[in-house]
Amino acid sequence: MKFKTNKQDLIKAIQVVQNIISLRSTLPILSHILLETHHDKLRLTTTDLDIGITCEMDVDIQEQGAITVPAKRFGDIIKDLPEEQIQINIKKNNLINIESGLCQFKLIGLNKEEFPHLPQFQDKQTIILEQGLLKQMFALTSFAVSYDETRYILNGILFRILGNKLTLVATDGKRLAIIENPLKEYIEKEINIIVPIKTIHELNRNLKEEGQLSLVLGTNQVLFDLDGISIISRLIEGEFPDYQQVIPPVSELRMKVNREAFLLAIRRAALLATPDYQAVRLELFKNKLVVSKSTPDIGESREELVVEYSGKELLIGFNPNYLIDVLKNLSDEQIEFELTDPEKPGVIRLKNYLYIVLPMRLG
Repeated sequence: MKFKTNKQDLIKAIQVVQNIISLRSTLPILSHILLETHHDKLRLTTTDLDIGITCEMDVDIQEQGAITVPAKRFGDIIKDLPEEQIQINIKKNNLINIESGLCQFKLIGLNKEEFPHLPQFQDKQTIILEQGLLKQMFALTSFAVSYDETRYILNGILFRILGNKLTLVATDGKRLAIIENPLKEYIEKEINIIVPIKTIHELNRNLKEEGQLSLVLGTNQVLFDLDGISIISRLIEGEFPDYQQVIPPVSELRMKVNREAFLLAIRRAALLATPDYQAVRLELFKNKLVVSKSTPDIGESREELVVEYSGKELLIGFNPNYLIDVLKNLSDEQIEFELTDPEKPGVIRLKNYLYIVLPMRLG
């Protein structure tokens, strides 16, 4: 294998694929990048056996071939080469010769046969999604995913596709985020898959504001194909909880508030939160909200906000992070927050979005 390429283009491709590499893996090959020439392109591939990422780039190929290179060392070398033009030549015994100007490196790789094969997705069902829209949907759901490995079924986002609608759902048992958006095509058979949060993060890192991607379904696997980058992931197997059962009916008791002002008030109160004293107090009066926090041996804060509210007086506590996560990702200037009882969840309802958060007991 022999090819010439541009330094910056190669660095970008390495950055796309190297994020999932674990340097602590017991299998040395998993700390490598597979380099393969394919017609007039170079394909870079990495995997941790749960996720596989490939990225294709244009290069000047003089000789076809394949090799695996140690990812971190290869990336560090390419980053520090003196010239923009790089020539890479694979010699016998998996020796990789890297040249840039008057600088030369020799690096030992591993045979491509040792690299795990990624699953193929020929003749599988494909669904076209908008990249920018999916990015927005992740922003409003991914923070609600559980990282508790004993509840592995909640360690990802549920993709529910039915008719011409895509619904994403995430919950950690204390909050629930649901967002719906229309698809451009009609899907007759209902699809329910749980995509692990690690895959969501990798996908989100590569999504752009414009353009489309293909979601391709395999057997317990999914492929996301976008702009020369492919992300293949195992799915979380099992039944996602019936989230529709916990959606409360619409309440007449709701507070209308400026989202940004509410967010900043919660953030300021959270400055005094500790692991033992997390809850922030919300006190509702007629057209007034008091956000306060009191933490023993640390201090207290109190702030008033003007709101639209005509219901009963109410005192309720929330984990501030659970409110900050949603408020900072919404774009609406005003939001309505349904609050019915100190023991019942708070609800934010928008046209295609629902966020439910359980209250905390106030000490």
